[in-house]
Amino acid sequence: MCSGGCAKCLGISLLPLAVLCTLANILLFFPGGQVADDNSHITNEVWYFGGILGSGVLMVFPALVFLGLKNNDCCGCCGNKSCGERFAMFSSIIFAAVGFVGAGYCFIISAVAIHNGPKCQLDSGNWTYPFSNGDYLGNSTLHDLCIKPKDVIPWNLTLFSLLLVMSGIQAVLCAVQAINGLMGTLCGRCGNGCCGGDGPV
Repeated sequence: MCSGGCAKCLGISLLPLAVLCTLANILLFFPGGQVADDNSHITNEVWYFGGILGSGVLMVFPALVFLGLKNNDCCGCCGNKSCGERFAMFSSIIFAAVGFVGAGYCFIISAVAIHNGPKCQLDSGNWTYPFSNGDYLGNSTLHDLCIKPKDVIPWNLTLFSLLLVMSGIQAVLCAVQAINGLMGTLCGRCGNGCCGGDGPV
């Protein structure tokens, strides 16, 4: 497969993932599916915007660049189209690195949030983190410690788990494009050198 065609497939995959990550992060601002009485009652990791910034905004730019590589028609360096195509593939490596960093940021934030558990109200009326070292994950009886918001534990756990999985997929796709971009930089057009084939990048 030509490097540009592969990049387009990756870009098409990244865009819906970026949208889903953004939506998941927005939903986390409504603990248990309810409007929070106070912003301080929202789990701290939600405010780091891992899904909105890391796997959302930062992922849109690489996705758009990858989509544009299939039909790259730049005139190249001093009229050398092959040189221009190689430079375009090289630039995609940089954007792939940006996307990888964004996805990695979201992945780490999500993992920390799952480990710490949600902020909730206890019997005493205090809002705090009642869990430690992810102990609530394997012991459902501890869920009773949280009085409010209702269902905040499965709500946060589901959404942060989705962010964890989707950001992991994004990181893999960006890593694949980094390798694909390197091959496109070294090989140029599909018909040249090691790439094989007859079509353009």
